[in-house]
Order: sequence, then C-alpha cells, then structure tokens
Amino acid sequence: MMTSNVRLENLWRRLSLSGDASVWHARLLRCYAEPQRAYHTLQHIEECLLLLDDAKATGLIAKPDLIEMALWFHDAVYDPQGSENEELSARMALEALGDSEMACEVARLILLTKSHQPGDGPDDAWIIDIDLAIFAQPMERVREYERQIRAEYAWVPEEVYVEKRAEILTGFLKREQIYLTAWARERYESQARANLRELERVVNSFTD
Repeated sequence: MMTSNVRLENLWRRLSLSGDASVWHARLLRCYAEPQRAYHTLQHIEECLLLLDDAKATGLIAKPDLIEMALWFHDAVYDPQGSENEELSARMALEALGDSEMACEVARLILLTKSHQPGDGPDDAWIIDIDLAIFAQPMERVREYERQIRAEYAWVPEEVYVEKRAEILTGFLKREQIYLTAWARERYESQARANLRELERVVNSFTD
C-alpha cells in the first residue's frame, strides 16, 4: 500500500525529523478513515502519492519530499461543513513537523490546495496539479469521484448542491489552463476537459 508506515518513516528520515513517524502514520490513518469522508480518504492520498512518484521522474520538482509530506497531510482535517479544513490540516502538519522553515513550507503548500492557485514557490504548480489530477482519470473513476463528493455533501439539498457543484465544475472549465505544469497539461488537460463536461451533465441529471 502506498500509504504504508515504511513510506512515511523513510520520508521522515530523509527530512531528518524528530518524533515518531509511526505515531503520526497511525493518526493520519484514523483521520482518513473518518465516517464523514467518501472522497477525501486514503484512496485519494494513495492516488496523489502514485502521481507524485510519476512526476518525480521528470527531475523538475525542486523539493519532492516537501510535496510528499504536504500530500500526506493536505486533507488530514476534513469536515464537509467546515471552511477551515486546509488551515487546520496545515496546523496539524506544523504540530507533527515542528517549528522550522521546512515545516512552514509544508504548511504553505497544504494551503495551496484550498484555492488551487500558486504562490511564488518553485513547486507550487506540482501539488496543485497532483491534487486536481482526479479530473483526468478514467471515466469510471471520475464518476466514482463525483458520487463520493455527493456523499460527502449528502446534507445539502439537491437543488442547492446541483447549482453549487455546477459552478465549481464550470469554473475549472473556464480556466485557460486547468493544469499549471507542462507535464500535467500534456498528460491530463484534454481528458480533464472532456471529463468535466461529462461531470456537468451527470451533476445536472441529479434533478432529472
């Protein structure tokens, strides 16, 4: 399993972190297994880590270990009715990693997954593209993803959900480029746009 304790321990060692990686691994596993989650689970983390492994082969990521740590923690706190999930996840990462420049950079990368807009960091585009790569997966997975998102927002009335979800999907389609790195654009842009158009149709069918 990509989210194995060994993987996190190796990352911990590479970053010369103090503390017990296995304790944080267990805590993260509990977080990602919480009952309010359907998409923001270990499945998503594993998918992100696999994509990171592919992206690292380009040799273009300046600090891949920081991206990996940010991915481990980026959805550690997830309340579908909350508005500070990324901020709280970043705070958990700081608790785990300590007060250091490295930890602050990991926290900053986590916060990018809220707006999906890059700052000035050399690797900002990479974590954003990895987080959004779900849009370009095979249609069976994309449909599953949409069902999972709906399940997380089951408390939202159907008409409201359709309106707000359609706004989000259309917002991505209106971007000049969904993906920020040349690597992701070449691999994912065309398929993501086709899938997003299909998702719009699926979402609108909820009220049919």
